[in-house]
Amino acid sequence: MIREPVTLPQRPRVSTRSSARFFRLADVIARAHEPTATQLTALERSYNSTGEFLSACPEFQGDLIQIHAHGSRQLGTIVRPRDDSREGFDIDLIARLASGAGRKYEGEHGPALLLDRLHRALSRYADAHGLRLHRWERCATLEYAEGMCADIAPVIDSPLLTAPLGETHGLIPDRELRLFDSTNPRGYAKHFDLAATISPNFTAVMSFSEAMDSVTRAEVAPLPDAQEVFDRLLCRLVQLLKLHRNVAFGIAQGSQDLAPSSVFLTTLAAMAYAVEAPQPHESPLELLLDIVERMPLHFERISRSDGSEEWVLPNPSAPRDNLAGGMNSPARQEAFFFWHNRLIGDLKRILHAIENHEGLDVLIKALEGAFGPRCASAIQQDQTQHRQSNRVAGRVALISSAAAAPVSVAARPHTYFGR
Repeated sequence: MIREPVTLPQRPRVSTRSSARFFRLADVIARAHEPTATQLTALERSYNSTGEFLSACPEFQGDLIQIHAHGSRQLGTIVRPRDDSREGFDIDLIARLASGAGRKYEGEHGPALLLDRLHRALSRYADAHGLRLHRWERCATLEYAEGMCADIAPVIDSPLLTAPLGETHGLIPDRELRLFDSTNPRGYAKHFDLAATISPNFTAVMSFSEAMDSVTRAEVAPLPDAQEVFDRLLCRLVQLLKLHRNVAFGIAQGSQDLAPSSVFLTTLAAMAYAVEAPQPHESPLELLLDIVERMPLHFERISRSDGSEEWVLPNPSAPRDNLAGGMNSPARQEAFFFWHNRLIGDLKRILHAIENHEGLDVLIKALEGAFGPRCASAIQQDQTQHRQSNRVAGRVALISSAAAAPVSVAARPHTYFGR
């Protein structure tokens, strides 16, 4: 498996101003696909209620020690589900059982018994609150109000002290419900956080900061400062990857779904970031592009005797868990490389539109093709707010500087369209 930076074809240099402009757009796009504070509060209130109910159920009394979020909610990479017609968000939850509970679920029927009990308990909760409940291979899904969904999976504590982050290791029923698989959601979150805290090595930090300030002045509306961009760079990258994946593959179609899983993409991005961030880059955009290009280098491709490939990406917090296991079919592997090439091409089109001042219409078309129609409407709304702010700022400046009686004069027409 490749762990070191590799040499890839030279890219045309992108100006720091274009880099700042790109991250302004990325911020608008990501925020348009994140839950609001009100939605998050409602969702957390719902799953806290579910957790309290489960802890008092006779099926888990004395065994259930925690209900906690994991996945994108925990990592800060949550985006709207692939079915963009839904207004709600999905959240992954773990019903964490004490290690002693493992004795109750030993043998080949243990995993099925555990999931049966979880489903039976959640059925009572769903009936009491008028909610819909779905049972899947290794979890159950509760549909809360306003389209919010929670996937709840049972995990039994099983520390693996010989492995990195092994103190939070656990066991989860496999998809056939005959064995328990290795898992470590809390350890994975720690691994991601450790990668995200690596300080990037930017050689033109001041230039990028000045460019961000320049874009702020030009558009009037406040921008996050450069340091905020640096701090959440990995999270924003993962959000963009998932949004692009959602658009490229569309709504999931059961067994025909060829889209790479979120955890596969998130892990590749985090691994590439950990390698590339310490290397010198002129700007966050240069780092982001290097990470995207090098993602396929961070999983192992093993040739089989029949000419096919086995892909291996060990879970960094549960080594026996292969996060590329779901990619081991020729169709999925081909679809991944097709998507990856499309991602690079779409990013190049967006940057070309920014760098060459091709206008807002061209830019929005490129962004919509990459990240979907919701991002286009978010950017148009953002631009409208900027124009209104510019007009107000123009009037205020003239009024405040007049020596005589104030006269309201219209601001100059807004002419900043992605330049």
